[in-house]
Formats: sequence, C-alpha cells, structure tokens
Amino acid sequence: MSLHPGQVLLRPVISEKSYEQITQNKYTFKVHQDAHKTQVRQAVEELFDVTVVSVNILKVQPKPKPGWKKAIVELKAGDSIEIFEGAQL
Repeated sequence: MSLHPGQVLLRPVISEKSYEQITQNKYTFKVHQDAHKTQVRQAVEELFDVTVVSVNILKVQPKPKPGWKKAIVELKAGDSIEIFEGAQL
C-alpha cells in the first residue's frame, strides 16, 4: 500500500518513557496500521530533514481501546526533531 509521508506518521507519542529516549536520540511516533519500516524511515527523513539510523515497529495490544502501531526511530548523532525540543527532561 502506497502512503504519503504525512499519512504514515500520525502523531508523536507523549510519555515519560518516550521523553527519556530522546536523550539517546530515539523518537517515538504513532504510525499508520499498514506502514512498514521503510515507509517510516522515508517519512521521517522527508518531513523532518534528518538521517535515520534504525526503525523499530511495535504493535500495541488492544485493551479497552483498539490496538495501534508505534515506531521508535533512532536518528544519526547530531540530528534532532524540533517538535520535541521544548520538552523539559
């Protein structure tokens, strides 16, 4: 399935664990249910103008809410995503 980069990344995941991983240059996003690693890598590189080192995708199991997919993206040393920069760590 062909997805536009804006459709692949749905929103950033805001949690204590995701903010803790920013210090290791890892960012967490909720992604489209049909997205795969290559699409996530291309979307992050195109939308934020950074270099992606690795992508891990996890399926969050449904509890009372429906399940969803999240991606943990590791960036090259020195790169960062500005939307997370205002966070107090």
